[in-house]
Amino acid sequence: MAALPGRLHAGENVVATLEVDLDADGRFAQGLIALTNSRLLAFEPGSDAWSEQALSPEQSLKLSDHGGLAFMELFNTHKRLARWRFTLACNPLAVRFVDAFERELQRLAGQAPCAVETEAEEEAFDFGESSKPPSTWVLLRLWRFARPYQGQLLLGFALMLGSIGATLVSPYLTMPLMDRVLIPFQNGQSIDTRLVTMLLSGLLGAALFSWLLGWAKTYLLALVSERIAADLRTATFDHLLGLSLEYFGNKRTGDLMSRIGSETDRISVFLSLHALDFITDVLMLAMISTILFNIHPGLALATLVPLPFIAWMIHLVRDRLRTGFEKIDRVWGEVTNILADTIPGIRVVKAFAQERREAQRFREANAKNLEVNDRLNKTWSLFTPTVALLTEMGLLVVWGVGIWLISHQSITVGTLTAFLAYIGRFYGRLDSMSRIVSVTQKAAAGAKRIFDILDHVSNVPDPVNPLPFENVTGAISMQGLNFRYGSRSVVRNLNLDIRPGEMVGLVGHSGSGKSTLVNLICRFYDVTEGAIKVDGVDLRRIRVSDYRRHIGLVLQEPFLFFGTIAENIAYGKPDASRDEIVAAARAAHAHEFILRLPHGYDSLVGERGQGLSGGERQRISIARALLIDPAILILDEATSAVDTETEKEIQRALDNLVKGRTTIAIAHRLSTLRKADRLVVMDRGEIVELGPHDELIAQQGHYWRLWEAQARRVDAEAAEDAGLMVVAPNPNAHTVNA
Repeated sequence: MAALPGRLHAGENVVATLEVDLDADGRFAQGLIALTNSRLLAFEPGSDAWSEQALSPEQSLKLSDHGGLAFMELFNTHKRLARWRFTLACNPLAVRFVDAFERELQRLAGQAPCAVETEAEEEAFDFGESSKPPSTWVLLRLWRFARPYQGQLLLGFALMLGSIGATLVSPYLTMPLMDRVLIPFQNGQSIDTRLVTMLLSGLLGAALFSWLLGWAKTYLLALVSERIAADLRTATFDHLLGLSLEYFGNKRTGDLMSRIGSETDRISVFLSLHALDFITDVLMLAMISTILFNIHPGLALATLVPLPFIAWMIHLVRDRLRTGFEKIDRVWGEVTNILADTIPGIRVVKAFAQERREAQRFREANAKNLEVNDRLNKTWSLFTPTVALLTEMGLLVVWGVGIWLISHQSITVGTLTAFLAYIGRFYGRLDSMSRIVSVTQKAAAGAKRIFDILDHVSNVPDPVNPLPFENVTGAISMQGLNFRYGSRSVVRNLNLDIRPGEMVGLVGHSGSGKSTLVNLICRFYDVTEGAIKVDGVDLRRIRVSDYRRHIGLVLQEPFLFFGTIAENIAYGKPDASRDEIVAAARAAHAHEFILRLPHGYDSLVGERGQGLSGGERQRISIARALLIDPAILILDEATSAVDTETEKEIQRALDNLVKGRTTIAIAHRLSTLRKADRLVVMDRGEIVELGPHDELIAQQGHYWRLWEAQARRVDAEAAEDAGLMVVAPNPNAHTVNA
């Protein structure tokens, strides 16, 4: 940090500084960002390296926070230049730093300072994903997926060169065919049969050779492009699974499905067809230009007349297409989001008779998609015919210059014929290249959306040197825990030790922080301050997958996958034997109802467990947790959504599940927690009471008030069930018969 003054230029002044406390992987490390009147200097956290960026008016500095972390990112008009992460403790200073940065940019642009960012600009930022239009250069990043196939790509390129070369033989042979065969024949000379045979054989051989090489090239590169797209899909999905829950909390399912599905398909088509066509066009233009200048330089120059106009139009249209296709992707994502919401929730849609409403939502999204496409098509529909018109005018120029040269005996008719044959291919390729502008921008938009996922760093990263985590006893220690969700403090200064094999119940009003604490223990999120240790080891020192292998989770709404009952029970242990699956089901009191199903353990479960009751789904989820034999068990409202009889059945299954395990339970009905060794009473993110049930009742504090309120509610419900209605006290009566 002390090295900053030595890095300043003469006359350079420091305007603002910001100390950051996290490196790129989310580990604690000290760094510094300094704003001067001409540069942005950064001492990268966790390294000894300085970086710098010269200030320019097209830059922007965006600040966001989520899940207890803050992000500051530097953009120019094309891409993200830098990104820094830090805890929310640094956020107030970061806000001032961004304001100072914007004032400096306004000074550079000669504008009056304005420190307020518009609401639209704030909304455009999406937690680390740039809202800037995609640059075509993003397609070059696909090389990391193409590198394993560079041998096949090199062979395909060689086949392409051979195919193009064979294609260009035919027009060249038309010159002797015209000048030495057809024109002499019109002048009364006899046809040289041997020469005609040779020329026609050459034309046929060139055509066959071009076809063979073209087929081999297309087939090989299509195979390679499909494999690149498959690797891209796999890498994106693998990376997506490694991201924290914070990322998924800000994304729509339909949008993510669209990115991994349709965007990778679009990239595959671009690589297998359009990128190949573009390279072919460039090589063809280069080779044809060389041949034309070799035949007649003056006539060759005439063919290039339309090129500057076409290049100017491509430059003019490219930016509109780039932003247009990005908008189309976003609007189409909204269409798929409606499908992803409505189809899984069709039971709720029908239960509330909202079919017309959902249909109207879809029509509106589809109409918006149509509107955006129509706007883009106005630009594209004008561009394509204009390019065709310019190429036709170029052809007329060649005809005019060629006729003039023939009249002055500078070239022969055969030369002009060959020129026109080459020119037809030249302008055809030029027209093809102009059309590729559209598909290139589509592919760039798709690649940008894919790399937005791949560039996102998990807020729950694995350590660089993870510690081994075996023979877990389940001792959990929470020391000075603080957690912020965005700007809201959810858990504050929490200290709690849980002994191995102990059952602890979490109690409190909704919003008191119970579920957040469970999420922190599962390491779905990382704490903002403090530490959680299991068997004396900080969770951040353990590989996430190694840790969660020892956790069993039973949720209020159990999620079952489409598949058989056995596959759902064995989800956490795919190699489990049938005997192990049956034993887990017996312990979860699920064996009897499974045997009543048409195919027993091989019965198919519908999507999200449709076809099974809530209690049956819950018992399958308990069997799933039992099978992995976890050292730590988390029960999050496991019995709140079922009736009393089903609750008793589930409770018997839970009694088998909690034996010998460290158990943390959240329960809607306080009576289900009476067996807990200790109860942790939370209020506004803090522990307000701690102890066994009887002891807390005797204190007549927070827990006692919760217990009394729930007991009165149960009594009132019982009175209603008995046919009595409790009414407000009055001087004359207390109850009235129903």
